[in-house]
Amino acid sequence: MKYLKVCYVLLGLGIAIALYILAIPIRLDRVRAAVPTPQAIFVLGGGQDREVAAAQMAHQYPELDVWISTGSPPEVVSKIFTDAGIPLSRLKLDYRASDTVTNFTTMAERFEQQQIEHVYLVTSDFHMRRARAISFFVFGSKGIVCTPIETLSNKDKESSLRALRDVVRSLIWSLVDRIEI
Repeated sequence: MKYLKVCYVLLGLGIAIALYILAIPIRLDRVRAAVPTPQAIFVLGGGQDREVAAAQMAHQYPELDVWISTGSPPEVVSKIFTDAGIPLSRLKLDYRASDTVTNFTTMAERFEQQQIEHVYLVTSDFHMRRARAISFFVFGSKGIVCTPIETLSNKDKESSLRALRDVVRSLIWSLVDRIEI
């Protein structure tokens, strides 16, 4: 009897999580329809090539601020953007993240506060698959859409195991973030 109760609880939990995951694309489609154009450029730290690409994008989209999460040191980022002729007032630097998952979790609240619902996501090609998977759960649970922009590299794609690990972390974060304590 006890075993049966545990099975029902686990089944119910599994169904609830599955419904939660299925609701994310619906929410993102609604946001994408309401906000079809990105409102900011979001750069994942991890290489100056990403910041250079963002500076080039900033020329194309002069109305967008550039948010960089744990990128190069501030003086390096400032030089890249100054050399590109981009006003530093458009830069929003955040150094709280220690990895890709926390790049998203630390910025989700800031984007919500700024009512940013659609961002260009700038990262390297080898990193984009994992970044998009994380963004699906973390940003998707907040109704924030990402339009990916890849920078080219010579690195191999990241392992599926690493991506799976971060997807699990992101799913747990998005579920726990929903709990009001």
